[in-house]
Amino acid sequence: MSKNTKDLLEFWEEQMKLSHTSSNYFFRKSPSHYHMMLIVMHAYKYNENLSVEELKTKLFKTSRPKSALMIKEACDKNFFYLEKKGLDSRKKYVLPSDEFISEFNDYLKTLKNLSF
Repeated sequence: MSKNTKDLLEFWEEQMKLSHTSSNYFFRKSPSHYHMMLIVMHAYKYNENLSVEELKTKLFKTSRPKSALMIKEACDKNFFYLEKKGLDSRKKYVLPSDEFISEFNDYLKTLKNLSF
């Protein structure tokens, strides 16, 4: 087995050990969960305001009730939080928590260091 293959395997096994204590498991439950994570992190990176309604609309192949449940779950687990901004206090924006941002950056760093 090549060194790169072993690194990838070690990475996967480490991710599975963390699965119940971090965001790794939650956002890899389904393609929709992973897509939600990427949408929120894209908006965060480019300093875009992403409302709950916009996020529900952007999640393709996911019903609005299912999208709402996924967002609520992510907030309950403290991966995301909702914030009211601007004049319309009814509108809530989805933001990643500091802890999740750190986990996401660690995840990206690890992926960048792997090669196959």
